[in-house]
Amino acid sequence: MRQDTLVSLLGGRRGAFDATAPLLVFVLTWLATGNSIAWGVAASLVSATVIAAVRLRQKTKPRAVILGLLSVCAAGLVVLYTGRAADILLPRIFSNAASALVWAGSIAFRWPLLGVIVGALLGQRARWRLDPALVRAYSAASWIWVAMYGLRVAVLTPFWLADQEHLAVLGGGAAQVLLSWPLLVLCLAVSGSVIRLSLPAAHPGLRHPIAPPPAKPAPDAPDRGIPPA
Repeated sequence: MRQDTLVSLLGGRRGAFDATAPLLVFVLTWLATGNSIAWGVAASLVSATVIAAVRLRQKTKPRAVILGLLSVCAAGLVVLYTGRAADILLPRIFSNAASALVWAGSIAFRWPLLGVIVGALLGQRARWRLDPALVRAYSAASWIWVAMYGLRVAVLTPFWLADQEHLAVLGGGAAQVLLSWPLLVLCLAVSGSVIRLSLPAAHPGLRHPIAPPPAKPAPDAPDRGIPPA
């Protein structure tokens, strides 16, 4: 399976742009207006609304568009309530922490999310779960995604906690850009390699799950009764 197909399913370049553009608009407006949080929030909401309108016109799934717009609104409300510009990073920290927990939980319950996503992309539904080798490979590769979300939390949190507001906002904004599309590409490459290395050499690949053979019925028990006289 081509990596760009999986990228498209997960949002791809558009998803990375849609997630980072309102944040960059907030940072630039905040700087240009003398650290005005109100102007920064207003500009980020306008940019998010424009992006949402363009995506809807491009027939993007409405649910994804609405969730993206709501996330920008939530971040704006948080910043307006606290009066601290660095809190624009808070929703991203919480969402990535939640994503790491969900991906880790899916592995623990033997429903690794990478398998769910790829299985849906390939039209397999849950047939891949009948293949123990695929379940193990998807589980191993899903840990890469847990690490990606965890890395984002680990990098963004110190910026959010920084005492210097300019360092927090500018550094956090730059980190968010680097941790979006570039990190996603790296995560895809590494998780794809993990899947290939985890599958047995004779396995036909992701498109061809191997179901275990049906269990053979137990042989009839020998008749140990007393023979008739």
